[in-house]
Amino acid sequence: KTRMERLLRKCRIKNMLVRECMAECLGVYVLILFGCGSAAQVITSQERNGQYLSINLGFALGVTFGVFVSRGVSGAHLNPAVTLSLCSLGRCRWIKLPFYAFFQVLGAFLAAATVALQYYDAIQMYSGGQLTVTGPTSTAGIFSTYPADYLSVWGGVIDQVIGTAALLLCILALGDQSNTFIPDHFQPLLAGASVLVIGVSMGSNSGYALNPARDFGPRVFTYIAGWGEDVFRAGGGWWWVPIVAPCIGALLGTLVYELLVEVHHPSQMSDDQNLCLEDSAGKITLEALEAGTYKRNASS
Repeated sequence: KTRMERLLRKCRIKNMLVRECMAECLGVYVLILFGCGSAAQVITSQERNGQYLSINLGFALGVTFGVFVSRGVSGAHLNPAVTLSLCSLGRCRWIKLPFYAFFQVLGAFLAAATVALQYYDAIQMYSGGQLTVTGPTSTAGIFSTYPADYLSVWGGVIDQVIGTAALLLCILALGDQSNTFIPDHFQPLLAGASVLVIGVSMGSNSGYALNPARDFGPRVFTYIAGWGEDVFRAGGGWWWVPIVAPCIGALLGTLVYELLVEVHHPSQMSDDQNLCLEDSAGKITLEALEAGTYKRNASS
């Protein structure tokens, strides 16, 4: 073995929970790097280098590649609301929820910092050196979601509940092999597609966060990096909505899919079929939001 191989072997971590948390952190990092990066390009170029659809595609493909990065280790939840739903279904142990959520937020925070560093000059030029949350040259929206001027706080709650419920419906359907068999390598692509369709159909109200980590991690970064307390005051104290509402929506979407579809599958399945169902449902995840995603955790 080469010296590099021996060195890397010494860096290997054996604790499975730590490895899963690191995978979640990196998966969310990839998601936000591409998603917020696409937003930065569109906004700072004043839509000369992309439009709203570019942001939709950036987040959708960010979810897809975030899933590919982490799914073999953690299952690529990429979203505390997804982890919460899997825990409620008994497909993930509750003890993992706070650890996953923390590292998902950390990954989003670090990705936001990376985007801010990469687009520092562009942000300064576009904003005239003033880091603002609202106004014609505001740039905080590159990193976190904010409501449209017409949207009330409770209207935003409904928006996020419906959007995240739709996300979980799609994700659970993708992982339900007793419903429709989907080849394993296609599932991350379709998870990204679910974020894309939600973005193009439900994004105008508040930016379709769908994911507490995706919104809160970058929001904390902008608070620290110079945008200040306005990131928590804007939109009538909007900041809590993308944290609480996606969790409610995820549980609602999970309940609806289980009651209307999955619970009615024939119970006389072979052990192999049961194993296939649990394993597949555990792999599909998100986001997100965007979106999210799912964990191979049949043994949990």
